[in-house]
Amino acid sequence: MSNIAIHVQGVGKQYRIGGQQTGYRTFRESLTGLIKSSAGWIQGKKSKTETFWALDDVSFEVKQGEAIGIIGRNGAGKSTLLKILSRITKPTKGRVELYGRVASLLEVGTGFHPELTGRDNIYLNGAILGMSRVEINRKFDEIVEFSGVERFLDTPVKHYSSGMYVRLAFAVAAHLEPEILVVDEVLAVGDAEFQKKCLGKMEDVAHGGRTVLFVSHNMSAIGHLCQNAVWIDQGRLQMQDTSNRVISAYLLSGTTTEGQVQWANGLSQPGVTEFKFTSIRIVDETGISTSTLDIGKPFWIEISYTINETLPYCRVGINVYSDTGEVVFEAYDSDDVRHSGQREPGDYVSRCKLPGNFFNAKRYFVSVHAGIPNVKYLAGAEYALAVDIENIGDLSQMLGLKREGIVFPKLVWEVIRNETE
Repeated sequence: MSNIAIHVQGVGKQYRIGGQQTGYRTFRESLTGLIKSSAGWIQGKKSKTETFWALDDVSFEVKQGEAIGIIGRNGAGKSTLLKILSRITKPTKGRVELYGRVASLLEVGTGFHPELTGRDNIYLNGAILGMSRVEINRKFDEIVEFSGVERFLDTPVKHYSSGMYVRLAFAVAAHLEPEILVVDEVLAVGDAEFQKKCLGKMEDVAHGGRTVLFVSHNMSAIGHLCQNAVWIDQGRLQMQDTSNRVISAYLLSGTTTEGQVQWANGLSQPGVTEFKFTSIRIVDETGISTSTLDIGKPFWIEISYTINETLPYCRVGINVYSDTGEVVFEAYDSDDVRHSGQREPGDYVSRCKLPGNFFNAKRYFVSVHAGIPNVKYLAGAEYALAVDIENIGDLSQMLGLKREGIVFPKLVWEVIRNETE
């Protein structure tokens, strides 16, 4: 066990829905609860309590110096697991062993006192982690420089924006030399440049022999930073393996390989009252839905949807991902200005053409989404389709050659022989 940083054995966490919750309550809450309880008994009713397992029988180990990704859909139990590992909440069953000091960044402002300044919170967080004042002083300038909040260092953090909050919180957590660093999707608050800095810092932490647990929906970031990954679904451990294998299995789960998805009327349709997706298809040159395509042939992505109320501006878009979760590109029907105006109620189809000799021979995933930019997110279906591009008749295939990269462009070349006298 000497090289183990985290040992999780049979961990489960049960929550109650309805009924009285445990914990400290004010006199008013206690009195209100008593009145409600009495009223229930007078009417001959007893308050009903239901339970559910946010986590159930989860077991895995993480070695010292390992960066491990934790992936899963919303509500899978990832954040509950991190709260248990960070000792914010106790497991209902099972055992967790942590070998080292833990610094966690689970949500904006975790561990900060809103009335204290940024400077004071750096020292407060350091003290919580068990750091001496001398140790904190040694890292102080580096923390401030990384966070980029120098001008507001002596301002109470309750006046910080969410971006400033998370920059300072991450800087403190990553620089005060914890043996185990736990980071949730909170990094999504920062801008692209800061996210890149954070990933670089977590990489440095892992290469320095310390352990990183990283929860993210960004599969590319997981694949880049983490050697291994854990996939949790509906509170249970589905898979633990190398990042690429786990990501590939996770992306394929719940994804159709039939070349089309159709959503029946009702709750299953992605969307809101004014906008609903009805289907998405991969269509070949003959108009047939398919999930397998020749590398040299063009194809179409066809998205059908219903608009129930006039939308002053609406755009429908796709994200295409590689088999390791890396974004290949993002595109919208409003990129063509002819389709960037108001849309009236009715049934619509947005379709785009993907050229031949563009994708490399591998599996890709397609997500679809719609919204009013900077106003409202209307609908989305993540990893709705999988499509396999096969190199059927290309010369490199006949020669048994494979090319690196996500795309496979056929470029225009000139070969010129220089004449010599």
